[in-house]
Amino acid sequence: MTFRPASEVDFSTSSARFVAPGSVTNGEFGLFEWRMDAHQPGARPHFHKTFSESFYVLEGEITLFDGDEWIKGGEGDFLYVPPNRPHAFRNDSDAPVRMLILFSPGIARENFFLEVGAAKGLPPEEMEAFYARHDQYNLPG
Repeated sequence: MTFRPASEVDFSTSSARFVAPGSVTNGEFGLFEWRMDAHQPGARPHFHKTFSESFYVLEGEITLFDGDEWIKGGEGDFLYVPPNRPHAFRNDSDAPVRMLILFSPGIARENFFLEVGAAKGLPPEEMEAFYARHDQYNLPG
């Protein structure tokens, strides 16, 4: 059994709470709570090669890209994204949103959240290498 006290990374208009990161679950899954302010761009379209990502909306309304179209998700809605499937999210609403994000298997995704702020402003080739190191492949555009 593993107990981990709450920890959080704040990104000015959003935050990630490390509920049960892969480092605590022996890599079986990673569970994060994501909070976003109103009218925030969120994650641009991307995919992961080695893990799935799922979204469960706790409160508010989030706009999710399922690889084909942008859809509105509200409280209680769930979106599963298998590996290699493009996806994205943004908050188009006038209110904050709160959702759970589940990664499976639980790679150490917390490292991405901890490092992404410092990576901003890197030259494009270094930024691409940063994303690849964290199994995130952004789509053009």
